[in-house]
Amino acid sequence: MEQAKIDRINALYKKQKAGTLTPEEKEEQAALRAEYVAAIRNNLRATLENTSVMEPDGTVHKLEKRKKH
Repeated sequence: MEQAKIDRINALYKKQKAGTLTPEEKEEQAALRAEYVAAIRNNLRATLENTSVMEPDGTVHKLEKRKKH
């Protein structure tokens, strides 16, 4: 996510805290936050996919994908 969008999220938060946020800005804030959360999840997923675990006996194996219930 671009720094400009993160800065905009912060600016909207400050306006919200001051109580001067318009309904249009609330919608923009919600959309930006959803995009931010999606970016964080994708980064975490990519990190976990490239993570290996070393056991005490020295063997190394990749993490398995989580099974959905």
